[in-house]
Amino acid sequence: MITIIVTAVFPIFFASYAADGLPPATATFRFSVATTLGLIFIAILAPILGAIADNKASKKRFLGAFLGLGVAAVASMYFIQQGAWLFAAILFVLANMGVNGSLVFYDSLLPHVAGREEIDRVSTAGYALGYLGGGVLLVVALAVIQNPAWIGIPTGDAATPEQGSLPARLSFVAVAVWWLLFSIPLFRRVREPELRPSVEARDQSIRAAFTQLKATLKALRKYRNAFLMLLAFLIYNDGIGTIIRMATIFGDEIGIERGALIGSIVVVQFVGIPFAFLFGALAVEIGAKQSILLGLAVYAGISIFAYFMTTASQFLILAVLVAMVQGGTQALSRSLYGSMIPRNESGEFFGLFAVFEKFAGIFGPAIFAVAVGLTQSSRNAVFALIVFFVIGAVLLFMVDVDEGRRVAQEVERGESPTH
Repeated sequence: MITIIVTAVFPIFFASYAADGLPPATATFRFSVATTLGLIFIAILAPILGAIADNKASKKRFLGAFLGLGVAAVASMYFIQQGAWLFAAILFVLANMGVNGSLVFYDSLLPHVAGREEIDRVSTAGYALGYLGGGVLLVVALAVIQNPAWIGIPTGDAATPEQGSLPARLSFVAVAVWWLLFSIPLFRRVREPELRPSVEARDQSIRAAFTQLKATLKALRKYRNAFLMLLAFLIYNDGIGTIIRMATIFGDEIGIERGALIGSIVVVQFVGIPFAFLFGALAVEIGAKQSILLGLAVYAGISIFAYFMTTASQFLILAVLVAMVQGGTQALSRSLYGSMIPRNESGEFFGLFAVFEKFAGIFGPAIFAVAVGLTQSSRNAVFALIVFFVIGAVLLFMVDVDEGRRVAQEVERGESPTH
């Protein structure tokens, strides 16, 4: 879903078909507003629903509900007509709510399916396999979009606008089916985590969810370096997410051929697989913090490079650079944070990490939209993203990883942490 709907096909489809008749900058602005709205809704709901899911042992039910919303929204994209930008934007908001809402509960299952000694490996492998699955489906979708005659769809002057958009709309249906089918093993094989003993007799109301959330946030104050890591992640991951979401619609706006745009996204999917694993190996040599800082330096360079980008070959270079650092940076962020919290409380704290991850998708698209609205150009908006990487890197540099790990280990041993 992320590859085709968020990153590759739908942004171009929105700009060229659903927003037909609008100036390119206006289409980009409305797309970024829709992106922001979908993430705001989830950022507000996630901490409340996450606490309820913990208290009622209903993670899989919430995951299924959001998955159903996302699948229905993506499948309904088949019915988008030319110029129906508002309908397309509403479906995109719902699809974002579906995928990001489901990921909150998907991530919360990770500590229950992977032991503490293997959680980094499982997390990194998850990113790599996600690249593989998204890449395979994108290759198939791209082949049909570029060669619609293969499935009997008229091309060229013989095709109506509706027929011309049919390959893209069929790819949305394929995404919905793919998403649903590959979710079945999770629901069949992964058991719902049992209630923690401490909450068995607790009130299972929404009020109790707020109480639990407040307690978790208060407890985080004991782990200052973990909290600082969360703040850094909130900022720099916002820039990463914005690049992922806005890259293709930005490339389309500046005139890069659409086949080249989607082809570059294919490159990201497959180049990202080995680099996700290589980043893990790099972390062993120089440390996770230093590896993430290296990735952020590359992202800052990407923002500068994108500002001057004009050709398809330059977009391909940019795509390869993103592929080199995207999965590894995000996977190591999760593992670094996990090393600075007590393992016996990992469920609550990884749930909070998921909330920060969703908040980290709001401000970048919002600032992108404001910059486009003020300047009528996406180039300035792309360049402005460098601020997220610089501020995030400064905060991450201030994190004392050894101190954070020492405090977490003291708490695990039942000792009062010393600072």
